[in-house]
Amino acid sequence: MERVPQEAGAAEAQQARRAVAGKARRMVIGGGVLVVVALAAYWLGSGGGHGEGAAPRPSATPTPSATLTVPDVFRRVGPSVVVIQAGKSLGTGVIAADDGTILTAHHVVKGTKDVNLTFADGTKAKAVVASSNPERDVATLKPAKLPEIVVPATLGGGAAVGAPVVAIGNPLGLTYSVSTGVVSGLNRSADRSAEEGDLSGLIQFDASVNPGSSGGPLLDARGLVIGIVVSIADPGGDEAFAGIAFAVPIGVALGGTEGDGPPGDGPEI
Repeated sequence: MERVPQEAGAAEAQQARRAVAGKARRMVIGGGVLVVVALAAYWLGSGGGHGEGAAPRPSATPTPSATLTVPDVFRRVGPSVVVIQAGKSLGTGVIAADDGTILTAHHVVKGTKDVNLTFADGTKAKAVVASSNPERDVATLKPAKLPEIVVPATLGGGAAVGAPVVAIGNPLGLTYSVSTGVVSGLNRSADRSAEEGDLSGLIQFDASVNPGSSGGPLLDARGLVIGIVVSIADPGGDEAFAGIAFAVPIGVALGGTEGDGPPGDGPEI
C-alpha cells in the first residue's frame, strides 16, 4: 500500500499546528504588551507617574474669606452699639463684655453723672462711669439695666495703612449711622488743651464721623473693633468733617502702650 501521501499529510498537519501555535504565542505576547501599555497609560494619567503630562490632582475647596461686606459688618456689630446722652453731650459706646460693660470716649461722659443709654433694641438705662483714663480719652460704663439679649462686640485686631474700615455711631444725633473708609495713617497725634495733654499713638482714618460719633467703634473688614473714635481734624474751626479722623487703638484703650507720630490737631467729638 502506498503510505507516502499519509506521511506527507501528517507532515503538513504538523506544520499547520506549529503555525497555529506560533500565532497563539504571538497573540498572547501581543496582548500582554497591550495590557502593559494600558496599565502604564493609566498610571501616568492618574498622577502616579512623574511625567509632565500627568493630570492635575483635584485641589481642596479654598477656605472662604473672613472679610465681610459692610452690611454684614453692621448686622454683626450694630446690636453692640449704644447711644449715650451724658448731660448735654451726645456720644456713642460699644458693648465690650458679656456683663454689659460699655467702652466709650472719656470726654463724652466727662464732668457729669447724668449718663443715659439707649441700646440697639430700644432698651433705655442709666449708667455710671466704672473707670476712666483721661490721658487716653477712654472710659467704661456700667449700665443699671441690660437689654434682654446682650451682644458684646469682638475686640482686637491691628490696623494697617490702606486697610478698609467701618465706623458706626450717632453723628449729629443720626443714630446708628454707618460710614466707610480706609486707614490713612498710624501713630498720629491730636492736640488737646494743655491741661489734658495731646493724644498720641492714634489711628488716622477717613470714614466720615462728626460730633456724636465719639466713643463709637472703628471696625476692620472682619467686624473686629480695632479702635475707639475720639476726634476729627477741624482746619475750618466749624467742627465739620474734613476727611481726617482719629481713633484710639483698641489695645491702647484696653491699657496697652502708646506711640508717637506727626501731629493732627482737631477737636474731640
